[in-house]
Amino acid sequence: MPDQRPPQLDPRGLALAFGAYLLWGAFPLYFKLLAAADPFEIIGHRVFWTFVLCLAGVLVWREWGHLRQVLADRALFWRLSAAGFLVTVNWSIYVWGVLNDHIVDAALGYFINPLVTVALAVLVLHERLRTAQKVAVGVGAVAVVVIAVGYGQVPWVALSLAASFGLYGLMKKQVGGIVSPLVGLTVETALLAPLALGFLVWLQASGTSAYLAHGPGLTVGLTLAGVVTAVPLLMFAAASSRIPLSMMGLIQYLTPVIQFSLGVWVNHEVMPAPRWIGFGLVWVALVVLTVDSLRAARTRDLVIAPEIMD
Repeated sequence: MPDQRPPQLDPRGLALAFGAYLLWGAFPLYFKLLAAADPFEIIGHRVFWTFVLCLAGVLVWREWGHLRQVLADRALFWRLSAAGFLVTVNWSIYVWGVLNDHIVDAALGYFINPLVTVALAVLVLHERLRTAQKVAVGVGAVAVVVIAVGYGQVPWVALSLAASFGLYGLMKKQVGGIVSPLVGLTVETALLAPLALGFLVWLQASGTSAYLAHGPGLTVGLTLAGVVTAVPLLMFAAASSRIPLSMMGLIQYLTPVIQFSLGVWVNHEVMPAPRWIGFGLVWVALVVLTVDSLRAARTRDLVIAPEIMD
C-alpha cells in the first residue's frame, strides 16, 4: 500500500520563496537610494544589466543550446518579447510610483493582482468561476471604487501594476514548462536591451545622465539593478518547482504587506478613512479567495488519493 502521509515541504523551496518575496518587498528602499536618477534612466539600467546578467548565466550554466532553440521558434520568441514589454511597463510604473511617493498604491496593485489574475482567467482563458471567486472579484471591484471615490482619483498606479503583471503572468503561464526561467528572462530583455543601451548612451552624451555624476554609490547602485531584478525572479522560479502552488499563493502576500508598511510608516503616505476602508475590502476579498483556493486544492488531493491507491 502506498504511503499516504502528506509530502514534507522542501525547506530549500520555502527559503527561496520567502527570500524572493522579501527582496521584492524591500524594493522601495533600494529604488529610493537611486532617487538622484530619473525613473526612466533607472529602468534603462534595469533592463540592460538584467539582460547582461542573464546572458552571462546562460553561458555559465550552458543553456546556450536551449536559448538557440527558443530564438529559432518565432512564435515563442515574439510571445516572450511581448512578455518582456509588459514586465518593463510594470517595472517603469513601479519605479515611478516609488520615487513619487506612491508606495502604498504599488502595494495595493500587488494586493489586487490575484483578483486580476482570476478575472483574466475568465476573460482570456474562458474559465468558469466558483461562487467564492465571484464574490472575491466583486468585493475587490467595490474596493477600487471606494478608494477612487473617497480619494478623489482613480488609483491608476495600482491598477496598471496589477494589469501589467497579471498579463505578464498569463503569458508566462502559456510558455511554462517550455522555456527555462533563465532563458525566458534573457529573451524577454533581449529585444529591449539595445534600446535601453541606446537611451543610456544618449543620456550620457547629452550630459543629462546621473550614472557618473553623483559618485560611485549611485553608479554601483544602477549597475546592480540587473542583479536586484534577476535574483528574486530566479529564486521565485526555483521555489515554484519545489513547493505547492497553494503555499506560494500564501507567501506572495508578504511582498505587498512589506511595501504597505514601508509606505505608511516609513514614507508617511496619507491614509484617509476611505483608503483604509478600500484596503480592508481588498483584504476581505483576498481572504475569501485564499480560503477557496485552499479548499479547492484539498478537494483535488482527496480525489487523486483514491486513484493512487488503485
